[in-house]
Amino acid sequence: MVDRVYNFSPGPATLPVDVLQQASRDIVNFQETGMGLIELSHRSKEFMAVADNTENLLRELMEIPDNYKVLFLQGGASSQFFMIPMNLLGSGKKATYLNTGTWSKKAIKEAKLFGDIDVPFSSEEQTFNRVPTQDEYSVNADSEYLYFVSNNTIYGTQFPEFPETDKDLISDMSSDILSRKIDVSKFGLIFAGAQKNMGPAGVTVVIIREDLLEKTPENTPTMLTYKTHADKGSMFNTPPCFAIYAVGEVLKWLKKQGGVSAMEKRNIEKANLLYDCIDSTDYYRGHAEKASRSLMNISFNLPNADLEIKFIAEAAKIGLNGLKGHRSIGGCRASIYNAFPKKGVEKLVAFMKEFEASNKG
Repeated sequence: MVDRVYNFSPGPATLPVDVLQQASRDIVNFQETGMGLIELSHRSKEFMAVADNTENLLRELMEIPDNYKVLFLQGGASSQFFMIPMNLLGSGKKATYLNTGTWSKKAIKEAKLFGDIDVPFSSEEQTFNRVPTQDEYSVNADSEYLYFVSNNTIYGTQFPEFPETDKDLISDMSSDILSRKIDVSKFGLIFAGAQKNMGPAGVTVVIIREDLLEKTPENTPTMLTYKTHADKGSMFNTPPCFAIYAVGEVLKWLKKQGGVSAMEKRNIEKANLLYDCIDSTDYYRGHAEKASRSLMNISFNLPNADLEIKFIAEAAKIGLNGLKGHRSIGGCRASIYNAFPKKGVEKLVAFMKEFEASNKG
């Protein structure tokens, strides 16, 4: 068997080995049914139990209030860029968006198809190296909601504290959901693609307050209406069965680790190891301003592009994979989601010190 590498990829990302091993068994013979998991009917009692358990675990781990629906949808998190304004804006209404990276920029573009979008803050001119403080923007008084991306995967920035507003708060938490404690009751809607902290690509989780289900205009297509899926327990059509199952297995693993609070502590420890290494020298330069640093994605640069290429290639040779930065800013990026082990960060830090010593000056 080939040894597993340390996978720093931004997503799809590393998953717990225990989950992968269990999935490898269940995909052939699920619970001694004589059928593989991906062969089961989505309406069978076995899969219905899987879906129910996955939802219940998510509710428990995130402490989701009873007046919120949990939906398992397809189309990727990017589909939420248009589903949110399609369902919550109607024709010509207003919303406020904070532009802190590629994914918020894409969401703004889609939202403008449905309403009047105000963007009171953008860090694009600074190559998205920071998120705003509360006093750097104001929310339009006529806005239906305030939209922001909690963690910016490409640029390595994260909201250390969430915006405060009397409007409905909507957040794309694709890359940091379940990584830290949050108060779900402060949000109107939270969504996240699974392929970073929750499971494989293929399912998007939407957590939506029930009263918002009634805001959808009548001319919204059936499959793009949140209430369609809420009323049918995400079973209006065949859902992404394997992805939902895998999310459930990851949630079981997370619960065994001590839940979200324990995971948050670990994430802080892992990130601090890497940031301390970056801050200890001028050889490595973090992209994000310190007050906006992400616990999930750490983007950094070396003195020049040639050294970055060499760094990435040599790291891969010793099992440190996926460190190439996004093309928009270059450099390197280490994604250290929940399932990424601390030992992998320690190995990266040791390599960074060795590389600097061998390639400096």
